[in-house]
Amino acid sequence: MATTHNLGFPCIGAKRELKFALESYWKGESSLGELKALGAQLRQRHWAHQAGLGLAAVGDFAFYDQVLDMSFTLGNLPERVQGFHGDTLDNYFRVARGRSAKGAEDHSACCGGVAAGEMTKWFDTNYHYIVPEFSAGTEFKLDPSRLLEQLAEAKVQAVKAKSVIVGPVTYLALGKAKDDSDKLALLPRLLPVYAELLAALAAQGVEWVQIDEPILVTELSAEWQQAYVTAYDALAKGKVKLLLATYFGQLLGNLPLACKLPVQGLHLDTINARAEVDAVIAQLPKDTVLSLGVINGRNIWKTDLNSVLDWLEPVAKQLGDRLWITPSCSLLHVPVDLDSEQKLDEEVRSWLAFALQKLGELKVLATALNNGRDAVKAELAANSAAIAARRASPRVNDPAVKAALAKISPALGQRKNAYPARAGKQAALLNLPAYPTTTIGSFPQTGTIRHARSQFKSGELDEAGYKVAMRAEIERSVREQEALGLDVLVHGEAERNDMVEYFGEQLDGYAFSQFGWVQSYGSRCVKPPILFGDISRPKAMTVEWIKYAQSLTSKPMKGMLTGPVTILNWSFVRDDHPRSVSCYQLALAIREEVLDLEKAGVRVIQIDEAALREGLPLRKSQWKEYLDWAVTSFRITANGVDDETQIHTHMCYSEFNDIIASIADMDADVITIETSRSDMELLDAFDNFNYPNEIGPGVYDIHSPNIPTEEHIVQLMKKAAERIPAQRLWVNPDCGLKTRQWEEVIPALTNMVAAAKKLRASV
Repeated sequence: MATTHNLGFPCIGAKRELKFALESYWKGESSLGELKALGAQLRQRHWAHQAGLGLAAVGDFAFYDQVLDMSFTLGNLPERVQGFHGDTLDNYFRVARGRSAKGAEDHSACCGGVAAGEMTKWFDTNYHYIVPEFSAGTEFKLDPSRLLEQLAEAKVQAVKAKSVIVGPVTYLALGKAKDDSDKLALLPRLLPVYAELLAALAAQGVEWVQIDEPILVTELSAEWQQAYVTAYDALAKGKVKLLLATYFGQLLGNLPLACKLPVQGLHLDTINARAEVDAVIAQLPKDTVLSLGVINGRNIWKTDLNSVLDWLEPVAKQLGDRLWITPSCSLLHVPVDLDSEQKLDEEVRSWLAFALQKLGELKVLATALNNGRDAVKAELAANSAAIAARRASPRVNDPAVKAALAKISPALGQRKNAYPARAGKQAALLNLPAYPTTTIGSFPQTGTIRHARSQFKSGELDEAGYKVAMRAEIERSVREQEALGLDVLVHGEAERNDMVEYFGEQLDGYAFSQFGWVQSYGSRCVKPPILFGDISRPKAMTVEWIKYAQSLTSKPMKGMLTGPVTILNWSFVRDDHPRSVSCYQLALAIREEVLDLEKAGVRVIQIDEAALREGLPLRKSQWKEYLDWAVTSFRITANGVDDETQIHTHMCYSEFNDIIASIADMDADVITIETSRSDMELLDAFDNFNYPNEIGPGVYDIHSPNIPTEEHIVQLMKKAAERIPAQRLWVNPDCGLKTRQWEEVIPALTNMVAAAKKLRASV
């Protein structure tokens, strides 16, 4: 009999209840007790959704981030927050975002805002985690209260619980040493705390612990491979059974290692590693459970259940009770419930499955395996019809788009002249000072903006009235920037709901959900567009708004676009052809927009590629193929313009030192990047690489409510000037400002402009 289980469930709630509760608490509008109660309600609801599975995930719920949860469980708190004596959850938020709720820090002078923890992408997903911080002196001390409290709640609900934790080797690998120490040297200190945690779980009656070790799908040195042997030899002495969970890729050279570790179960992501199933079965001890992730936990298409059963049934006969089945990874990466969607295109809707529907698919597969396909004959027939309908739909394939792709040539990706020649022409046209200042694109999405958008969508406000409202907000943004003294302005993006969704809504080949929200980090949620067919641009998407903004000022106005790689990586993508094909289609569509902006007189155009690095394969040996088509796509998009048109791109919260040569090959005139949370650490790449163009290292951490001081910004820029010539440096925030409030933005940008003026005096 195959056992069903789940690796994790979305935390945010079907209607983003967690997001709204967090933001209410941080603003001081609700109590900590109310926030915790909401968390308990969501957990109970999510466990109810998993009823009927052999085991449900307990411990996967986080108020901000699961890796940060693990840091607090292990007592690994940054020194700057160790003096906090309020509620642990408030201290947790201080690490996550620099401060907690307004009223939570009044009790002591020690408890004001601090530097937020560094944030980066979780493997190749759009989920962000707070990076654990280490030093040679790091000590660990167990605090199991979070897990034990959730287990106690699960017992009351009679949940068949499987505890979920991040494994010790992955935890060390994800963190950063803040000195020159070796992270692996901390393993002997860390393992006793993990052993203590497992003992505490065993004492509560836990039989199985899912211990997530996704770095096993990356390239590991001999030292890190040995760390696994050391770690699991030590943890094997505990009383709980360990399910070692890998996901997001293939084990490849780590397969023999994973199979020989002394654990009671191994999870394999068969969406990515189907070809490894036979090898794992051959090498796994005969009494070890094999968990197979047979449903895609990162995309929203229905599973071809009959196709899965065709290969899974022989495996089930071979393994018997040792077979567990589950989604490929945590369902954190997909929306909660398709049944909430009442406005989604009905044909496209029939092809989809969100988290709850994926659990339903899992149960159908288990019933078919355990009782035969006839037991779920109707369900399998309906699934087969949906799969066939999608394949045959004329909306999926557009011959005109395919013909345009066939005409792509290297010339499309070439600027007329190299950067040095372009830079002189752009300088003469734009006439900017040293250390020019700009922002990344968006300004606060106020209640007024959201209300007008809601009225427009519901039909209470007609298109003309909506345009009037958005133009008023654009004018406000322009006037504020002029008053601040910024050099290159933006229109503020009042009319845009999301940097990807906004463009997808205007491109053929996309569909949109109403409640398809996915957590990116903390309270930040995104609603990825659904890329179901070939992509084309029916008409201009941004030109009217940018022309209006430029008409309000004599200063240069940036045209703001999202690049093809980011639109692709932040969408739910097709699974019926290579991602590169969709990316080239997007590149041609956005190229048309770039050229229309230039024709309209816009001479600074920013093409954001925030997610360029996110799409990298997890193994460096596979990077070249991805970077080749990703960089080519950007160049197709950007490089049809005249020399005088200045092309910017932006990347945020990604480690890109190891792909800096590819970023340079994009040949953008100006690149803006995140550097403030990492204290300019990302500029280390320029110690050994002579970056040829201009760069704006972000000096204002917009993901924290803390306001940077003028002196702090000056010091950051001086660090940058040690690596990049001052004449090629810009001053800007880390990212867009849509999530901040005007009362935070104005003083922060005031300090930024003042810092730029001080820097100019020294040039």
